Order: sequence, then structure tokens, then C-alpha cells
Amino acid sequence: MGWYGNSATDNELFHPVSNPSIIEKRDTLVSGIRGYGSCAVAYSGGVDSAVVAKAAFLALGTKAVAVTGVSPSLAAGELRQARQMAERIGIRHEEIHTTEFSNPDYLQNDARRCFHCKTELYTHVTAYCQQHSIQVILNGANVDDQGDYRPGMEAAGDFRVVSPLLDGGFAKSDVRELARLWDLPAWDKPASPCLSSRVAYGEEVTPERLRMIDEAEQFLREQGLAEVRVRYHRGDMARLEIPVEVIADFLDQDRRVALLTRLKSLGFRFVTIDLEGFRSGSLNTLVGVDQVKPL
Repeated sequence: MGWYGNSATDNELFHPVSNPSIIEKRDTLVSGIRGYGSCAVAYSGGVDSAVVAKAAFLALGTKAVAVTGVSPSLAAGELRQARQMAERIGIRHEEIHTTEFSNPDYLQNDARRCFHCKTELYTHVTAYCQQHSIQVILNGANVDDQGDYRPGMEAAGDFRVVSPLLDGGFAKSDVRELARLWDLPAWDKPASPCLSSRVAYGEEVTPERLRMIDEAEQFLREQGLAEVRVRYHRGDMARLEIPVEVIADFLDQDRRVALLTRLKSLGFRFVTIDLEGFRSGSLNTLVGVDQVKPL
């Protein structure tokens, strides 16, 4: 039974694993975190940080805390879901209000924006850890995160943040399988990066633009889309990334007019649909090679 108890055993019976190595990875993950004595998890409520929070709680109990940064870049509903997930896990949950919008380097939105955002977050979490004698900060980075431009990982390195999923060889599919094994509802949740990641590089990040993006994405989800990105481009243009198989549906006259009417009421002047469809990180294609630092 070990440190998992009956509930974990029941979950394994109810959710049989397709990859037996996930059990060994799970045990290594939890035992590794236990070795830190205490930890703070940089926690968004997405599947990656939820799995780390669950492992931290199993390993350290009350000596583990999940910390969420709250700012205008957090999409509507994400904080509520993060709270609910933390309660389900059982881990103590703290919310820290970050102030990246007071940083001109963040607002100018060049390819280093995520670095400035994560620096702000880790500065606050570090201060919290020092105040409460917490030994280490953990994040939810996994092996798949190494295949994209991630300046936030550089910030993590600056603050000596530990990435237990990455260290344990967890790919995104492994993370989702472990979340499913642990019966965490986030196991199949689509990725939901911060709203600022939707603003094209070089266009200023403002709370008003993030509000436009957030409400536009909420509208599209109300139309039945689980995966969607509304990208903000110069001139108040919305570039919609939706699954290719439903693009034709949104060209129907009634749906097209409803979409235009709603997005223009939010402040967009132009609305386009990207024919390549939904894909994460598409704005990173605009990043010049000279701006990318190896992780």
C-alpha cells in the first residue's frame, strides 16, 4: 500500500495503465520530492502542475504548498479551476498577486516576455518560501517542453527551480496518464497558457487586449470548441485558430455573422480564421533565431 493508500490502488484498478513504466516513474517522482523535505509548487491548475502538486502532497503532506500567480493574464475560470483542483488533491493553496504589468520590459512584448513574467512569479514565490522556510520551488515542465522556445525555463534556472517531471523523463503523454491514474479531472484538459501568449510579439500587452482575447475565446468555447486560440495582431485583428475539421462550420452564414458580431463588439476590427487550424505556440514562428537562447 505504501504512501498511496487504498484510494490510489482503487484508481489503478479503475484506470488500468497502458504503459507499465508509468508506475515506476510515479514512485520515483514521489520519492524524489520527498527528499526535499518541503516544497512550493508553481501551480496553474493545468495537468502538469496538478500532477506535480499531487505528487508533492503525497510525498510531503502539509509541508507542500501550491502557489498560483494571479494577474490579468490569467484567463477567466482558470483560477476557480485551480482552486477546485487543489482542494481535490488536498494540498494547501496560496494565491500571490503578481505585478508584471508594471514592468515595461514585459509590456513591450518581445520574444523575452515569458522570461520577464516567470521572473516576476519566481521572485514572489521565492520570497514566500524564505518567509515560510520552504526548501525548494517545483514547476511542471516536462520533456516535451524542450522542443519549443521557452524563455520561462531560463528564468526557472535563474531561481534554481526544480522540474521533477523533466528530471523523471515524463513526456506530456506520461503526465496525462499519471493524472488519469490519480483520477485528476485535468488529465485531458487542453493546454491553457497565459493570455499574453496570444498577443503577437511587438504588440503591447495591455489588460484591455487580454480581456478582448479572453471573452472571444469564451464565446468560441460556448460554441462547443474545446481547443481554440484567439491571436491578437496589429490593428485589433483577431486570428482564430480552431480545429481544421470545424472551419467550414464557421463559414456558415449564420455562424459567421454571429462570430463577427460578437468579436467586433469586444473591440476587434478585423476577424480572420487561420486555415492551418489550431496549434500551440504558433506565434513562436515569429521569433528570430538570434533571439533564441538554448535551454
